[in-house]
Amino acid sequence: MNLVETSLDGAFVIGLDKQVDERGFFARTFCRDEFAAHGLDLAIAQCNVSFTAQRGTLRGLHYQVEPHAEAKVVRCVAGAIFDVVVDLRPTSPTYLRWFGTTLDTSNRDALYIPVGCAHGFITLTSDAEVLYQMSAPYVPEAARGIRWDDPKIAIAWPMQPTLISARDAAYDLL
Repeated sequence: MNLVETSLDGAFVIGLDKQVDERGFFARTFCRDEFAAHGLDLAIAQCNVSFTAQRGTLRGLHYQVEPHAEAKVVRCVAGAIFDVVVDLRPTSPTYLRWFGTTLDTSNRDALYIPVGCAHGFITLTSDAEVLYQMSAPYVPEAARGIRWDDPKIAIAWPMQPTLISARDAAYDLL
């Protein structure tokens, strides 16, 4: 694995270190020791998958509040997404900044989202499937969100969404 720092404090793009042979390749997608060497602690409490049939669907921006705040590792295993993390930590040097990257089946990258950050994505293809590793289980009472189009954050989405859930569209602006 190759953990590459992003422009957000504590967020990393995780690339694969592939062992290639005539069959294809093998690579680690998670290693507790490598994460710890970068100051990341991800004790996996829950794994999730989302499937999105329609290109242009926006999911997010989601997070959970303490004491159920969560770190995430997100990987797109089918199709392609533009994945976004927003820093909501008031004491962070990158507070209210965002970082976005394309996750797809050709780059096979993942994104590490630290505790205290919101997460969302827009599907760049139809039939996109995303795997999530979470450091805390989902707690409905702790679930929160911010608007995908909040002008205070001004995310440069690569396309205009064609589908957003009623819940995601109704989140408040900061």
